[in-house]
Parts: sequence; C-alpha cells; structure tokens
Amino acid sequence: QVQLVESGGGLVQPGGSLRLSCAASGSIFSINVMGWHRQAPGQQRELVASISSGGSTTYADSVKGRFTISRDNVKNMVYLQMNSLKPEDTAVYYCNANRVVMRTGTDKFNSWGQGTQVTVSS
Repeated sequence: QVQLVESGGGLVQPGGSLRLSCAASGSIFSINVMGWHRQAPGQQRELVASISSGGSTTYADSVKGRFTISRDNVKNMVYLQMNSLKPEDTAVYYCNANRVVMRTGTDKFNSWGQGTQVTVSS
C-alpha cells in the first residue's frame, strides 16, 4: 500500500505565498514521477507541475515563473512552492505518484492523496 498525504494548504491573499508538502509512505523502494494537480469547482483536474526522480520538471503555462516543484527522494516527499498567488489558483491541490516501486517488487500506479484546499482571496 502507498499513502500520499498533503499538507500546507490554506487561505492566502493575492500576491501571497504558500508551500505545499506531500509525504509518501509505505514499503517504498522508489518513486518515478511525482506531481501536483489541482481541481477548481466545476472544472476538470489539471496538472500543475511534475518532477521526475532525476529532477526534471514540467509546469503548466499558467504557473510558470510563480510555482516551483521539488522533491526529496530519501524522504519520499514532494513540495510545491507557490508565489505570487492569484485568485484563479484557488483549487484543491492533489499529490500524485505515477509509479511507485515497492520493496516487495510490485509496482503501484497512479496513486493520489486526498487533497489540500488552497484559497486565494482578499
């Protein structure tokens, strides 16, 4: 079993910053790509940023230059530093691990956390 737990969401004013964290737990050997997705009310879930085990990153155009994704492979954690937040960044943010190699030798695909709410409002 793989469990992903997000933290760090909250209410922030426009222009402010938040740092999201996601901890992966279980009998994990390695994790391939980890990412952050978000879903606003009435909208589809979208990819915000992703990072490979080697540190290669991708970002949605809407967050480039404002958000930074990073990870700690030893702690099995991924972070999202969000700066210059806008009201349109308001959403539930979900952590994802696309492929987790377990110490048992099995793979777990497409694991999700429960989400953390980010609200940007004055």
